[in-house]
Amino acid sequence: MAFTHPDTTRQKANKTNTKKEAMLEALERSLGIVTTACNAVGVGRTTHYQWMKDDPEYREAVKGIENRTLDFAESHLHKLIKEGNPAATIFFLKTKGKRRGYVERQEIEVAEKKPLSWFVGDDSTVS
Repeated sequence: MAFTHPDTTRQKANKTNTKKEAMLEALERSLGIVTTACNAVGVGRTTHYQWMKDDPEYREAVKGIENRTLDFAESHLHKLIKEGNPAATIFFLKTKGKRRGYVERQEIEVAEKKPLSWFVGDDSTVS
């Protein structure tokens, strides 16, 4: 078993914490886009996701950034709605207005009234 000097372990931890802080700042700047943030900091995506798995504080910080990004996008959507943008209004109603009936449904009309083949046995009896 190899001996690791405590100072070396502490230095690695400090370097990792510095990278995590830089990564969180880059995520904030990139609106949560992981690849962009990783490239800016020089951290691999695998490392980021390992930190997400292993470090609850880091994971919560990333989730906070994701929520702020969602708030940012929603504020822009509301701005477009206020400006009278029909596509933004329709999108909002389809996503947030479902419980009020703003959903799209597909209705399929069958021309021939035949039993569906996967419900009928070889002898034309319903299985």
